[in-house]
Amino acid sequence: MKYEKVPVTVDGAVQAELALYIQEDYPDTYGERRRPMILICPGGGYEHVSVREGEPVAFHFLTAGCHAAVLWYDISKQGVTHPQALMELAWSVAYIREHADQYAIDPDKILVAGFSAGGHLAASLGCFWDREWLANKMRMPKERYQPNGMILAYPVITSGAFAHRGSFENLMGEQADAELERELSLENQVTDKVPPVFMWHTIEDGSVPLENSLLFAAALRKAGVNFEYHVFPHGGHGYALATRETAMKGGVEIEPQCEQWMDLCKNWLKYNFVKI
Repeated sequence: MKYEKVPVTVDGAVQAELALYIQEDYPDTYGERRRPMILICPGGGYEHVSVREGEPVAFHFLTAGCHAAVLWYDISKQGVTHPQALMELAWSVAYIREHADQYAIDPDKILVAGFSAGGHLAASLGCFWDREWLANKMRMPKERYQPNGMILAYPVITSGAFAHRGSFENLMGEQADAELERELSLENQVTDKVPPVFMWHTIEDGSVPLENSLLFAAALRKAGVNFEYHVFPHGGHGYALATRETAMKGGVEIEPQCEQWMDLCKNWLKYNFVKI
């Protein structure tokens, strides 16, 4: 495996960094083949970036026949607000696509994955990639940063009654107003341009209520977007892999039912993207 760190150089970036986990190609043994890339956005309420939802998750996607990457995007502590993290994610997708030959990546199978607020970030690119305002900021063709799929774990979606208020406060900062808040409520931004989605959540999530993903699923359904959605009866927020591997010191974030999500996601990848 090749491991590389790439500074994110989009306008406004402070210390954003892209970590790449690239499987060796061995063309003499396997022939020429291109793998999908899963680009992970850890959560953290746009206030920090969770290590528990980064590298451990990337390693599991490697076992699904994919390459993986983690975006350590800038957050409120770096003094940034919307759309800086979104621009950093768009830049990262474009960078990966631009270097597809170098890394043996299938440029038509670049997926963004996100957890909690990172789910909001990933879903934002899925909803906004074709908007002119983002293309103007990125100063590049939209197709360069278009995601081909999304994987969302207990995502922050709505700024309405079931909002995780802290995420939106950190994301908007001093520019907060009702119009921007409505724009960032992603259940209102879904069109048929959104790529296929795998999503999971828990009923017992006390931080980002289940209604966030329910609202997004309903919007995907209305827009005719292909999606797979799993709701587990037990487990709180921020469970990552839901195993001891990603549990915090107290060991609370372990839930065998939630642990299934990765196998379910790998199966979804197998039938939709992984054909190496």
